[in-house]
Amino acid sequence: MIDVVFLICIFLIAYVYVCYPVLLAILARVFPRKKSANSSGTPTVTLLIAAHNEAATIQQKLENSLSLDYPPAQLQIVVAADGSDDGTVAIVEQYAERGVVLSYQPERCGKMTAINRAMALAQGEIVVFSDANNVYDSAVLQELVRPFMDGAVGGVSGAKTIVKGDGPLGSSEGLYWKYESFIKQKETQLGSCVGAAGEVFAIRRHLFEAPPSDVINDDLYMALRLIQRGYRVVYVPKARSFERVSPSAQDEMTRRSRIIAGRYQIMVSSLLPSGQPLMSWQIISHKYLRPLVAFAMLGALLTNVVLVLQSGNRPTWLATIYKLSLFLQALFYSLALLGKHINSGNLLNKILYVPTFLFYSNLAALIGFYGYFSGRQTVVWQRIARRNFEPENYISED
Repeated sequence: MIDVVFLICIFLIAYVYVCYPVLLAILARVFPRKKSANSSGTPTVTLLIAAHNEAATIQQKLENSLSLDYPPAQLQIVVAADGSDDGTVAIVEQYAERGVVLSYQPERCGKMTAINRAMALAQGEIVVFSDANNVYDSAVLQELVRPFMDGAVGGVSGAKTIVKGDGPLGSSEGLYWKYESFIKQKETQLGSCVGAAGEVFAIRRHLFEAPPSDVINDDLYMALRLIQRGYRVVYVPKARSFERVSPSAQDEMTRRSRIIAGRYQIMVSSLLPSGQPLMSWQIISHKYLRPLVAFAMLGALLTNVVLVLQSGNRPTWLATIYKLSLFLQALFYSLALLGKHINSGNLLNKILYVPTFLFYSNLAALIGFYGYFSGRQTVVWQRIARRNFEPENYISED
């Protein structure tokens, strides 16, 4: 029985990280969705920026937004700044003469409540949701609106890009988002991706359906609801949003644990689309099973220890395999602990830091599980600061 549990744990880890992307790539190559005819247009767009206490970044964000390569007459900028008390509101008000619209109330009720209120001011045919601590490539709006020429497309996600210069943590985060980008591209080629980057996510305004105010992961909820209603959500890697990684691994773990708590909330809500088995498989494989990898890793370690202790009762070749797998797990966790002390960002250190990144990501999944099911994770969360960067340094982690 221990052998079976061990194999199930190993299979789940391998399936989520390797097998699903490989199967997806094969299916996308064999059964690609027929591409729509190329067309262009400039629909009216509302850029809706969520900003709570972002005085340090909001001016840079607004300057970046106003400089985007999109007809000014077709672009409306709205800032949802509910609950801000650090000067964010005063800074946004300075941009009123340049057409920036402020949505604000003193009470803080969470990001989704702020967005729902701000949507009443949105006038664009397409609404692009953004955060205050990221900046856009100049052509991002052109890239985001292009897929909407296909009437079956309800939402479009751009690419989250981590800039260079933040050491091993930034490099690992950048590598992770390249991995995610690959998966989303293949899902889109097959028909629809199953998630969106909340800082660069566009939807048709008339399709906006306000998520419940207690939703933690609003971007994933909106994407899955569009799919559930029969619309496609596509990923456009050329629509790039730039940001820097969290200041520390602890900050990044806190951010991820909140995301995972929201993932469990989505799983409990059961947003799988009926009558769409392919999409259900994608959602389960990409979104539902990913948080469970942490439990599989823990299970694989514990059962492997037991199997090695019982190795005298097994054939020599099988006992050797169990000992080797335990050695590899011990090596992984040793490298993960070693990575905490790596500061420089040369190639070797970037490689050595990957186990640390995976370890903390899955530890965050366990914390997120506890946070959601204990009721400790609320929709109003402690803001995690991000490093600021100069516009001329928008260089991605390639």
